[in-house]
Amino acid sequence: MLGLGAPAAQLSARPPGEPAHGTRVEIEILNMRNHDGVVRACMTSDAERFPRCQNARGGHRAVVPAGEARLVRFDNVAPGTYAIALLHDENDNGRPDRVLGMMPREGFGFSNDAPVNMGPPAFEEAAVRVGRAPLRQTIRMRYML
Repeated sequence: MLGLGAPAAQLSARPPGEPAHGTRVEIEILNMRNHDGVVRACMTSDAERFPRCQNARGGHRAVVPAGEARLVRFDNVAPGTYAIALLHDENDNGRPDRVLGMMPREGFGFSNDAPVNMGPPAFEEAAVRVGRAPLRQTIRMRYML
């Protein structure tokens, strides 16, 4: 499902070497069950790489201590269509932990609060349009166990 690796802590993220342009996208995170570990956030325009976001072009990432993860911000986001995935990596091991190899042990969430049915939502279900005006998304963290 999710694999939002990258051990770094930041409240705002922009791909390295990319010039400052675009707008701000803020993600308000609700329903965190504890402050353990980190929250890994990725926002990508690459439908084929969502929700893992690994090696995705046109993406942004942030890793924030869970105790500070009420609001995650991506600055200088170019206009386009993106989907956002969150992982509450409670043990900060850089990967989603599972029970019996399939059921998520840690929290997760998606833009549009897209539903999860036997797997992550499709890019289109979580897609949000970013224009020139700042955008704010509220994502509810979900826990299956």
